[in-house]
Amino acid sequence: MPIDPSVAIGADLGSREFSWSESDVLLYHLGIGAGSRPGDNLSPAALAYTLDGPGLQVLPSFGVVAPTFHETDPPPLDLPGCDINLAQVVHGSQAITVTGGPLPTSGTATVSTTLTDVWDKGKAAVIWQEGVATSPAGEELWRVRSSIFVRGEGGWGGDRGSSSPVVLPDRAPDADATYDVTPQQALLYRLCGDRNPLHADPDFAKAAGFPAPILHGLCSYGIVLRTLTDELLDGDATRVGGFAAKFAGVVFPGETIRTRAWREDGRVLAAAEIAGGDRDGSPVLGDVVLDLA
Repeated sequence: MPIDPSVAIGADLGSREFSWSESDVLLYHLGIGAGSRPGDNLSPAALAYTLDGPGLQVLPSFGVVAPTFHETDPPPLDLPGCDINLAQVVHGSQAITVTGGPLPTSGTATVSTTLTDVWDKGKAAVIWQEGVATSPAGEELWRVRSSIFVRGEGGWGGDRGSSSPVVLPDRAPDADATYDVTPQQALLYRLCGDRNPLHADPDFAKAAGFPAPILHGLCSYGIVLRTLTDELLDGDATRVGGFAAKFAGVVFPGETIRTRAWREDGRVLAAAEIAGGDRDGSPVLGDVVLDLA
């Protein structure tokens, strides 16, 4: 069968060394919309993301993309025991936990990745990976956990997996903000190492079942984390200890993302959806949790 859990689960996906620079951090922040608000692009808050030098900070979501930031080929799917193709795949969920203090603006690290779980959802499969990034001295810097949703590859009678939905408070949110996705947002964000044609090629997008190229899920992920940081953490990225979200729906360039958030039990809970247009209220991110450092 296309997916063999007995081969996949526990497979060592290897280690890779990678490096990043201030320029990479700046490009990433621009890719997730930092400094794009009219009249605010030169404010101190915006420049903390977009101006190199001692005031530059790194949004922790950068750690998710840093290992593949300089890739120019579409992401490979040569996972042990998994015979799947790119058109079947959408990002399911993503989490990062900062374990070594604030991410540096430049550096070198090694990430070691393991395929940890394969779930059978009936009409689809969910494949989970975990990675640990360490410094050249062996210090752990951050951990990532992610899943991909593979359409048409479930139904073999395997483990359906577990889920613990995040329950949002039944009160007015502590933050309610919108971000207007630019028409070229996906074309800019793909320079951050994800050249999947689903986000740029209209013909490929249609073959995958979408009317047009969609925004990268990790771009929405970064936009929402930046929004929460700015709205509830005084724009201080060093206060983010971890960030997790489920990709609940798609975003098309030109749409508006609305983020509502609540301070709850020492962390931030949130949800993101489309605001306005024909798809008003359509989900973008769910089960959003920001843990404080």
